[in-house]
Amino acid sequence: MTKADIVDSVANEHELSKRQAGEIVDLILDEITSALKQGEKVQLIPFGSFVVRERKARTGRNPQTGDTIKIAARKVPAFSPGKGLKDAVGGPKRAGAKKSGGRKK
Repeated sequence: MTKADIVDSVANEHELSKRQAGEIVDLILDEITSALKQGEKVQLIPFGSFVVRERKARTGRNPQTGDTIKIAARKVPAFSPGKGLKDAVGGPKRAGAKKSGGRKK
């Protein structure tokens, strides 16, 4: 699904023009982006949460030359799905399900 598909769906569902629906979708995405830029967590319960995570500086290797390079620390956006999204995609977790811990004798 693309952004255009979401705009079409919002426009059809709520009897809006595609332009109006596009502006609404853009506004929502801009608000999420703005909050993340400020280091805030964005929670859309039960859908999930957008957060900013810190990546530490590390050393890496240039795959073409094999030289060691330094990779700077940086901030990256991350998404954690909520219970509602997990259940919708994968179904609810089975009660009493146990992991097998090896061979049975």
